[in-house]
Amino acid sequence: MAQTDRALNPSGTLIAPDADPASQTTIIPHNQQPLVIRTYPSESQLDKSIQHAAAAQEKWARVPLSQRIAIGRKFMEEFGAMRDEIPLELTLQMGRPVKQVPGEVRGTLERAEYMLSIAEAALADVSLANTDKPGFRRFIKRTPLGVVLVIAPWNYPFLVMVNSVLPALIAGNAVIIKPSPQTPLAAERFASAFHKAGVPKDVLQVIHLSPELTTAAVKHPLIDFVAFTGSVAGGRAVDIAAAEAKGFKGVGLELGGKDPAYVRADADLDYVVPELVDGAMFNSGQSCCAVERIYVHESIYDDFVSRFVEITKKYRLGDPTEPETNLGPVVSVASAERIRKQVAAAVQAGAKALIPEDLFATAQPGTAYVAPQVLVDVNHTMDVMMEETFGPVVGIQKVTGDDEAIALMNDSPYGLTASVWTNAEANPESQEAFLRMVDELHTGTVFLNRCDYLDPALAWTGVKDSGRGISLSKFGYDQLTRAKSVHMKIKTSP
Repeated sequence: MAQTDRALNPSGTLIAPDADPASQTTIIPHNQQPLVIRTYPSESQLDKSIQHAAAAQEKWARVPLSQRIAIGRKFMEEFGAMRDEIPLELTLQMGRPVKQVPGEVRGTLERAEYMLSIAEAALADVSLANTDKPGFRRFIKRTPLGVVLVIAPWNYPFLVMVNSVLPALIAGNAVIIKPSPQTPLAAERFASAFHKAGVPKDVLQVIHLSPELTTAAVKHPLIDFVAFTGSVAGGRAVDIAAAEAKGFKGVGLELGGKDPAYVRADADLDYVVPELVDGAMFNSGQSCCAVERIYVHESIYDDFVSRFVEITKKYRLGDPTEPETNLGPVVSVASAERIRKQVAAAVQAGAKALIPEDLFATAQPGTAYVAPQVLVDVNHTMDVMMEETFGPVVGIQKVTGDDEAIALMNDSPYGLTASVWTNAEANPESQEAFLRMVDELHTGTVFLNRCDYLDPALAWTGVKDSGRGISLSKFGYDQLTRAKSVHMKIKTSP
C-alpha cells in the first residue's frame, strides 16, 4: 500500500481504507513497515476475561504477602534474563536507538527492587495500640482493590508498567494490561516474566483493545481501578468513561508535561548544558518529563545558548538499529508532522531556529525522522512554549532573575516536574533560594541539578493537566489498596 493511502493515529497504529476493525498493526517507525498484528477480542470475550480476573483475584489475595513478594523477586530474575532480547525488539516497536534501551531494563529492575523492598512495611496493618483504651483493639488494614486496568503507553512501556503493575500485584490485586498498539510485544514480554515467576495467568492478563473496547473495559463493573498513562485528551476520556460507569471506581492519571528548567546565574555550565541537552533530546524528546522549555539568567544566556547549540549539532539522527545512532525517529509520521508544524508556527511568530535543517538530512517530510531544534526569541504566546511537543525541540528564554523564572515556569497548563540549576555546592545561599522556589512552583516534582529521572522512593505525581494520583514510593501502594478499619471491643464483662 502506498504511503499516501494510509494514515497513522498518534499511537502509531495503521489506519487504512481496508483496515480490519478487529485488529491492530504496529508500524516500525524508522522504515514504516508492518511489524506485528494483534486481534481484538469480542466484547463478550473481554467480559469473560475480566470475570476470570475477578475470580482469580480472590484466590491471589489469599496468597501470603511474603510469597507474593518472593514471586516479585523471581520476576526480577526472569525479566533480567531477557535483557539481551529486549533492545532490538523495543527499538523496532517505538524507535529508540538500540544502544539506549538497556537503560530502561535497568530502570525497571531498580524500581521493582525498591517497591518490593518496602512492600511489607507499606502494606502492614496500622496499629493504634498506643491510643487504645483498656479492653479495646483498633487497627487499619490495607486491602486490595480488586481488578486493576493498566492502560500503558509506548514511550517507556516497561518503566511505566512496573510503576503500577508490580505494586498492584504485590498488594493482592489482579491486573489487566491494555498496552499501546505501538508496543504490544513489550507488554507480552513483561507479563511472561511474571507468569514464569509464578503469577497465575488469569491474575495478570494482556488484552489488546480498540478504543471502543477500552471504553467498555473502563466501564465494566468488575474493573475497580484504572491506571492510565498518556495524553490529556486520553486521560479525560478515561475519566469520563469511569464516571459514567455504575458505581464509583478510582482512576489514576499520569498525563502530559511541558516541563521547565531554570538556569540561575551561578550555574556551572560545564555540567548543566550537557545535562539539559540530554534532558530535552533523549528518546527524541518523547518523555512526559522531558525538558521542553528552558529559562536562563540574562548574565549567562548567550554562553548557555551557544554551548547548547554546539552539543545539539553533534547528534547522529538515523536508523535506530545502528549502534552509532543516538537520536532515532519519533513514533509515527503523524507525530513528526505535528512537531514540524509547531516549530514552523513558532518561527512564523518570530522565534529563531538555531539548528540548520541541512545538518540532519534524514529528517524529511513523510518520514518519522525529526531534526533536533533549538528555538530562541520565544515567548508564551507560542504553542512551543505552552503545549506539549513530545519531540526533540526546546525553546530557550532569557529571564532577569528568580521571580520572573518562577512566574514563567508556573505559566503552564501542566505541572509534572520542574528543575532548577544552580551551584548549591559552592554557594549555600543558592540551596536556600532553591528551597524557597520549591514552595512556589506548581508541580509534582522539583529537581535540583538533575532532570528527567524518577526516583522510586519519591512519589510520582502531577498537578493541573498533568493528572492526578500517585505511583512509586510508599504512597504508590496506597493508591492500589483501600483502608479497612477494624474496631474490636474485647472486654465486655463489667
